[in-house]
Amino acid sequence: MCGIVGYIGKKQATSILIEGLRRLEYRGYDSAGIAVLDGGRITTSKALGQVKFLAANPPLLGTLGIGHTRWATHGGVTLQNTHPHADSHGRITVVHNGIIENYAELRKSLIAEGTVFISETDTEVIPHLIRKNYRTTLEQALLDTLPLLRGTYGIAVITSETPGQIFVARNGSPIVIGVGKEENWVASDPSAFAQHTREVVYLEDGDVALVKAGSWEILQHGGTMAGRKSVTIAEEWTGDEKGEFDNYMLKEIHEQPESLRRCLAGRLLMDGAKLGGISLTPREIVNLQHVGFVSCGTSYHAGLVAAHAFEELARLRSVAEIASELRYRSPPIGTDDLYVGVSQSGETADTLQALRMVKGRGAHIAGVINVVGSTIARECGNGVYIHSGPEMAVASTKAFTSQVAALILMALHFGRVRGLSTVEGNQVVSALDGVPALVEDWLASDSYNETRRAAEIVSGAKQVFFIGRGVSAAVAMEGALKLKEISYIPSFGYPSGEMKHGPLALIDADTPIIAVVPHDQWRDKTVSNIIEAKARGARVITVSSAWDTEVDELSEVNITIPSLGHHLISPLLTVVPLQLLAYEVARLLGKDIDRPRNLAKSVTVE
Repeated sequence: MCGIVGYIGKKQATSILIEGLRRLEYRGYDSAGIAVLDGGRITTSKALGQVKFLAANPPLLGTLGIGHTRWATHGGVTLQNTHPHADSHGRITVVHNGIIENYAELRKSLIAEGTVFISETDTEVIPHLIRKNYRTTLEQALLDTLPLLRGTYGIAVITSETPGQIFVARNGSPIVIGVGKEENWVASDPSAFAQHTREVVYLEDGDVALVKAGSWEILQHGGTMAGRKSVTIAEEWTGDEKGEFDNYMLKEIHEQPESLRRCLAGRLLMDGAKLGGISLTPREIVNLQHVGFVSCGTSYHAGLVAAHAFEELARLRSVAEIASELRYRSPPIGTDDLYVGVSQSGETADTLQALRMVKGRGAHIAGVINVVGSTIARECGNGVYIHSGPEMAVASTKAFTSQVAALILMALHFGRVRGLSTVEGNQVVSALDGVPALVEDWLASDSYNETRRAAEIVSGAKQVFFIGRGVSAAVAMEGALKLKEISYIPSFGYPSGEMKHGPLALIDADTPIIAVVPHDQWRDKTVSNIIEAKARGARVITVSSAWDTEVDELSEVNITIPSLGHHLISPLLTVVPLQLLAYEVARLLGKDIDRPRNLAKSVTVE
């Protein structure tokens, strides 16, 4: 995974490229580099680690350039492996996102012909192949090279032999053009240039684009012109500064009231939901037999909540599927099945491929996506945008709550079509409508301080267990994921009833148990599980309803939340203390909160 950015225009490129890379740093931050063309010569600048180290290098002169942030796949984190990569003459320079699966055989063949490689990356075969195929124009050389590459790629190429142009191509890895006035951009996603332009053009798989300062055109593999139209991205994507906050994660936690308001705006009816992006007809919704939620990581936990909501509100057999597993299984799939891809970026490789698999077998597909115009959104052509705006921290926070809210809206919409009562519909709508204000009030309350007390206990732990039942089991898993992602403390999320089936063997006096126990139908059972853990010496931390004195007495730290009006809505608030807990623990331990080691936000390769 990585971030790609390019600029062509009248301004000096270096500062624009550095700014774009900083905005894409969530996609990869092992190393970064830029290449700038000036006076018929390409010069490069590279640095290991974060973009700030690249920014400390002397600026390169020139008004055309490409840049890259790397998350290592092939080859270690070294300057030799840092992009951009060039051909042997240094006249063709490439940045690449994706994996070239047949790079080993291509590399072997090129070496046999005398090509000298300086890196271990799969990317370096690309400029050497372009050079080998360069007979008339770079455009044709690129068109001749792409069919030789097996795998996924988003590519940007510049050459000193064709100044005034950036060439880009995509196959399974996103590339978007930003359209300006006598200047244009290319990038992995619009956040790289959204502060400059909101007019964008999304490339499809198989596209090759020729981008100049005042124009752009797109060709397909055969060299024929492809019709692509520009679109305007939403205004919330134009701002991504930290403001008063020390890091993006804390900022994005505090943005959740507003991101939830955007997700819900104009979609709540008196007893249901209005979702213009759902293209299934009422008859198709009534005939559905099964719904699968296809996703990875945090989005998978949102899918677990959605399965509860769809079973309860729409009376549909529902299951959350891990995309990397589903795509290699052979489940029975019919034309009355619906699979919903849940992805913040809309580019998650396993989710995309799983959706393509089930679509090929006749199922309906839909997306719950944050990034407008992303590949999954376009592939589905059906679904709900969550409107969270840019999420820059690797650990997802506001996207999770907006995904859950959007999925509950979908469950309401389907439920009303399938006979959900007006009374129950009203209860869910009323609870959803009040959530943004409750989250806002909680973030400003004294309960926030209890999270810091809990963090002092957790920061010294060797392992931590999170438990909950029903929708709170999903919240427990999400809490465990957040903690392990940014603090590196081994953390495990379980449905509470599973503790007796193995995990209790690991509990001792140094083990924190964090229980999510709002006032719902599972509350009493979870209390019993808390008592079992406490009897074995566990240090008990809870997230519970403010009135629950029994839970408070069982807890070393009890983080209280208000009542939410409907149990399906509770994850929208119970997850917030766990997000802040992970943040506070990582802060106490001195970790890089926004850029945890070995992780990238948008997983666009297998």
